[in-house]
Amino acid sequence: MATLIDGKRVAQEVRDHLHAQVSALDPLARPCLTVILIGDDPASAVYVRTKERACAALGFRSSTHRLSKETTQQQLHALLDETGSDPKVHGILLQLPLPGHLCPEDAFLHLPPGKDVDGLHPLNQARLLANRQGFVPCTPLGILHLLRAYEIPLRGRRCCVLGRSLLVGKPTAALLTNHDATVTLCHSKTEELPAIIGEADLVVACLGKPHFVRGAWLRPGATVIDVGINRLDNGTLCGDVVLDEALSRCSFITPVPGGVGPMTVAMLLSNTYEAWRQASNSEDLG
Repeated sequence: MATLIDGKRVAQEVRDHLHAQVSALDPLARPCLTVILIGDDPASAVYVRTKERACAALGFRSSTHRLSKETTQQQLHALLDETGSDPKVHGILLQLPLPGHLCPEDAFLHLPPGKDVDGLHPLNQARLLANRQGFVPCTPLGILHLLRAYEIPLRGRRCCVLGRSLLVGKPTAALLTNHDATVTLCHSKTEELPAIIGEADLVVACLGKPHFVRGAWLRPGATVIDVGINRLDNGTLCGDVVLDEALSRCSFITPVPGGVGPMTVAMLLSNTYEAWRQASNSEDLG
């Protein structure tokens, strides 16, 4: 029977550490996260409220810009430029997805790399690929933190990442490669997918397809990180992996909910604290 990776517990440990650091600071000088939410996507609204509560619980300062779905690309760029130039703001999160008429890649260019706490600016993406210091997207960073917390080795291990999104799949593959794993990045055009999954010591499922990965596909003893959060017709949440089938097959697995999700928020707070620290050091030097 597999060990369930407790993302809530590990995330709370990260938050407790951050709270201890922040509580000693002047309330007016604490890290500040600004979130930009465009449109009325219900899931995005829930995520933003979760981030607001998390900031408040740790003593971070935060603000949220809630914009209508009719917001233009130019208006979004202007807000990003204004927020990016505000020295009181240390981290900026552009909540995705954006309404269909907006181009996220163009918007990322208006995120200052030093405040881009979800690692979406091309400079931060390049730093990740080059294994240089920069901000890493929160979900891949959370995955790495979970693997470390459970002492799951990566060096030389065969890893299969299912999904090639800019926010999760591609940066996860790069991050695992930087830690000496041998990574296969799979997507919707990949052939013989069950065979590839069956060779992997670590499977990261970030497809957004409920119950796509069957337990019989997994290599016995594999570790499974299920990033998918899918709502079924009956209202329940499930991952991309059939959990009941995987439990008897793998050694470690993240449940949904309670696995990767809490780590994403914890890493957002961690990145915001790091952005504040870097900004504070720059002020001290200048």
